[in-house]
Amino acid sequence: MIVILKHDHNPDQLDSLVAWLQEKGIAIHTSIGEANTILGLVGDTSKLDIDLIAALDIVEDVKRVQEPYKNANRKFHPEDTVIQVGNTQIGGGNLTIMAGPCSVESEEHVVAIAKAVKASGATMLRGGAFKPRTSPYAFQGLHEEGIRLLLEAKAATGLPIVTEIMNTEHIPLFEDVDMIQVGARNMQNFELLKELGHLKTPVLLKRGLSSTIEEFLMSAEYIMAGGNENVVLCERGIRTFEPSMRNTLDISAVPMLKSRTHLPVVVDPSHAAGIAWMVEPLAMAAIAAGADGLMIEVHNDPPHAKSDGAQSLTPAQFAALMEKVNGAAAFFGETLAV
Repeated sequence: MIVILKHDHNPDQLDSLVAWLQEKGIAIHTSIGEANTILGLVGDTSKLDIDLIAALDIVEDVKRVQEPYKNANRKFHPEDTVIQVGNTQIGGGNLTIMAGPCSVESEEHVVAIAKAVKASGATMLRGGAFKPRTSPYAFQGLHEEGIRLLLEAKAATGLPIVTEIMNTEHIPLFEDVDMIQVGARNMQNFELLKELGHLKTPVLLKRGLSSTIEEFLMSAEYIMAGGNENVVLCERGIRTFEPSMRNTLDISAVPMLKSRTHLPVVVDPSHAAGIAWMVEPLAMAAIAAGADGLMIEVHNDPPHAKSDGAQSLTPAQFAALMEKVNGAAAFFGETLAV
């Protein structure tokens, strides 16, 4: 349920309304916009008398929200949310570029790539310390050492880092990480999502391989229901019947998500196709669709990468892509995040 307040509402009457709702076990999410203040009511609102609330002097309108996700719902929060990550922002007209290797392989490797992507315009460093792999024999990442090396790259470049978490036991290791990534395989790991909800660290939530938009938003709701509202959604392609590429990028998910939620939406064109030459056209499509950012894999020697070399750009290819990204962002009225 949402309660839309009149522009000139009485603060004392508002305090009384809030106290009454809280006595009934209702959590209140307040959104202050340019035109209206909206109270998003979360909990068992079925017993609340809409007519009684609507009759209050300070209330302009009352509406029930049918969607099961509340905190993530744009109806609760009409204005776009902007997430602060280190020294950069995601959302609010910014186009954030996260770039780096699929896996952290060594200090020399990750620092060199971090410097290269920053020089080309990236504002965040992505890199995998823990790597979920289909094969148990494939490279699984450097784990705690990988996080340490990412922090070394951050110290060398100033770029905030985003890296993937695998389970709740690893949370203490992510204390100094700027943004925690939840991968596609863990999108519905609800125990992990609930624990991340107790943190304030921003979370990059990737869409599951075969998940619907509503399931995606319900996973975001798990995090937000715990109190952590710093969630960024990442469309990274879904599994379809088409075998010519790794996944099918659901570009239509970007405007659909933007219509349903106030959370920022970024696109990962690298994982979407799994083919390096497809990264550029998919990145351009994501910008045109209104994405708030891109997540791109970059490796200085893709043929010898320990994971996902086939979809990784070289630093030179990334620099060429960023020239086109700059032009596309300007054309569509976005500003590259700084």
